[in-house]
Amino acid sequence: MATFTGPVSEQNLARSKAEFPWTTLVWFGILLIACYAPLLYGLVRQWTSDEDMSHGFFVPLVAGFIAWRRRSEWAVVAPTPNYWGLALVALGAAQALVATLAAQLFVARTAFLVSLIGAVLFLGGTRALRVLAFPLFLLVFLFPIPAIVYARITLPLQLFASSVAEWMLSWVGIPVLRDGNVLELASQRLSVVEACSGIRSLLSLAFLGLVYAYFFDKRVWMRWLLVASTIPIAIAANAIRVTLTGLISEYRTDLAQGFLHILQGWALFMVAALLLLVLHRLVNRCLNWSSARS
Repeated sequence: MATFTGPVSEQNLARSKAEFPWTTLVWFGILLIACYAPLLYGLVRQWTSDEDMSHGFFVPLVAGFIAWRRRSEWAVVAPTPNYWGLALVALGAAQALVATLAAQLFVARTAFLVSLIGAVLFLGGTRALRVLAFPLFLLVFLFPIPAIVYARITLPLQLFASSVAEWMLSWVGIPVLRDGNVLELASQRLSVVEACSGIRSLLSLAFLGLVYAYFFDKRVWMRWLLVASTIPIAIAANAIRVTLTGLISEYRTDLAQGFLHILQGWALFMVAALLLLVLHRLVNRCLNWSSARS
């Protein structure tokens, strides 16, 4: 099997910099941003106002960093333009137009990603697309969940968090009566609203888990395991947050709202991220123990 030594890699990297159509790539990028500027502007505005999408600002930075780290792989990928990429660019444009007329915001926004993939395929070919597949996939986290899907999953998550909170509060001796997603306590009434459904931590933790798995484990199955584990971890952390809110409100109602409530959410998110790391270490320990036994 052929291997590439340091000097050869540097020569290939220099050659790829000379051969890769950077000017054309920048030109295509400017055109895409200009064509999708209204949609992208609305997307950025939603990142600033929607707490569920606060991770959106980090997605292009992380994806760009990963793409830059893979620049050495471009050294052995000769640009071979694929004209199917132009078809994808045209498809993205048509998708944006039709979705805008039909008021389908999610479909219209994702058209930008379709056109971006088409531009990479057209300029660099399938090999370049393969090298950039993961950072391009990360860009999916730029877009909020479609409204119809969001409505379907938030209510079950709200009911689950409120039912867990009811059970845990009763277990520690605090009287509570649950009516749907509303918890009736002696001190006040707590409503588990959409913002407390856990979607926020679920999306952010899934993005964090995917990036962590990419950097710290090369096994594909392990990556999928870590990403899948973010779902129960995020849901459990949110249920604990609702429980703590009810517990704290029994002693000081002012600590269960405002800035301290937000700070509590961030603290539990960090705990959830730590649990993800612990799970990774635990699985590796079990695998090492199993290997040693065999």
